[in-house]
Amino acid sequence: MWRWITRWERMVGKGDRATAPAQRRQPVAPPAKIGKVTGKYASLHTYLANRYAETVVLTFTQIEDLLGFALPDTARSRLEWWTTDVHPDSPPCSDAWTLAGRSARANIMARTVTFERLPAAR
Repeated sequence: MWRWITRWERMVGKGDRATAPAQRRQPVAPPAKIGKVTGKYASLHTYLANRYAETVVLTFTQIEDLLGFALPDTARSRLEWWTTDVHPDSPPCSDAWTLAGRSARANIMARTVTFERLPAAR
């Protein structure tokens, strides 16, 4: 099997007939790349931008695992945190999902956030 994989990798790029099938296919819904997110929420942006599902539901714990730090207390208690930026001095955390072409809807009681693809990003 390994010989086949390495042989196939050498063939890729030598013409159209040698192109791997995955390279010929176009993604159904490419992620929106409007801007580049930097800072502490970049890993959430990358995760959401690389998901082809229309809806992605993550728990607060899963988001914290992606980020590598705990969400602020306001994220766990206020719905506004998921729609607007609470701290105007810092880069908006909402860029993580808006620049990935998604909207965020938090369910504070269930401790989940639903990220849905925006119609313009389809």
